[in-house]
Amino acid sequence: MSVITELTVYIIKLVENVILSLGYSGVFILMLLEGMLLPIPSEVVMTFSGYLAYYGLMGGFNSIINVILLLIIGSVGDLVGALIAYAIGKYGGDPFILKYGKYLMLKKDTVDRTKAWFAAYGELSVFTTRFLPVFRTFISIPAGMALMSLKKFSFFTLLGDLIYDAILIYIGIVLGSRWEVILKYFDQFSYVAVIIFIAIVIYVYLKLRSRNIKTLKNGKTNK
Repeated sequence: MSVITELTVYIIKLVENVILSLGYSGVFILMLLEGMLLPIPSEVVMTFSGYLAYYGLMGGFNSIINVILLLIIGSVGDLVGALIAYAIGKYGGDPFILKYGKYLMLKKDTVDRTKAWFAAYGELSVFTTRFLPVFRTFISIPAGMALMSLKKFSFFTLLGDLIYDAILIYIGIVLGSRWEVILKYFDQFSYVAVIIFIAIVIYVYLKLRSRNIKTLKNGKTNK
């Protein structure tokens, strides 16, 4: 078994134990840590807890209320962590990453690529990258470095989290006790997500370009 596989198995077992021991509080803590750039995969946290919540294995109320509560707790936890990462980008920037990134398993080249995305696509990237494993957390750093509006950052982050977490919870409900089956597909899912991201960016670019051309034509007509 490779080191990467052993680490993955260890993280999955750690996530399962925390959620089984602490319930919704554990979900909040784990998602907060993920938002802070620690290697806690939301794909494991929300899929596993979705299965537990819906089938009444985490306590609480009826299935629907449990799922709604889980969605709110998980998404807000990730938002809080993302705000901390945003602050790191705003007040620490590259010097912080170079000095402390290795302790957070934070690779500078990954952050640099995410910064390039943000530079190219701006605030839109904060929303769209919430659907991309790995990049979904790192985007908070360049957003903070670019001094993006805190209100806009919080809105786009929470909106993306709610949608993505809802999908993961649904997968957990559908697969039930076989939820771990989905993990082997996440590499493929990442490629699909990147394609979707590019398609969204192209669509928005064309819409904005069309709007700018129309504005210019109207301006010339009014002269």
